[in-house]
Amino acid sequence: MIADILSYISDGNWVELLEKYRSLGPFPGIFLTFMKSFIPPLPTIVLVGGNAAVYGFWLGFLYSWIGLVSGCAVTYLIVAKISNSRFAKRWTSKPKVQRGMRWARQNAFSYVFLLGILPVGPFVAVTVAAAAARMPFRSFLLACGMGKAIMVFMVSYIGYDLKRFMERPIELLYVVLFIVASLWVSKRIEKRFARAEEAIDTTTVPLDSMK
Repeated sequence: MIADILSYISDGNWVELLEKYRSLGPFPGIFLTFMKSFIPPLPTIVLVGGNAAVYGFWLGFLYSWIGLVSGCAVTYLIVAKISNSRFAKRWTSKPKVQRGMRWARQNAFSYVFLLGILPVGPFVAVTVAAAAARMPFRSFLLACGMGKAIMVFMVSYIGYDLKRFMERPIELLYVVLFIVASLWVSKRIEKRFARAEEAIDTTTVPLDSMK
């Protein structure tokens, strides 16, 4: 079922679906952006851009932002609640999440804010790491909300003016460059976290050596 949803949305039917169920108000636009936190493969750019195309720039921006941030908030609260369960321990034992937890403890706000700006990247892992590292919920919500606001604003601008991009396909190059740049920045941040973590590990003195 999830594969069918992903295929349907990825085939460019998201705007058509929103138009079909527009009588339900903001619910469709908010719901699937909310579900992004629980189904990571959902394409953020398609969802956010489609909301802007159907609801208009500002309403599309608002609905996408509410959906994404509330999804992250619920994910954070769930992980914080079950952080001692077997499932949570298995998830947080993954190298990426472990790395994220260390950085969330030391650079919590900037860590969440910077990765929240990117429309692509492992933000679910960021949310899990922040919750497992006991980052204060208010700080997480503020950093996430600010980062997602910047990202949603940029993607909504593209989605709102989609007709222009269709009439002048060459301008789609900006979209491609934006995605590529986001991936590059995400990888750079991740590598920086990894290098800093290695430096911390090499400078940490084992307790046994202090005896």
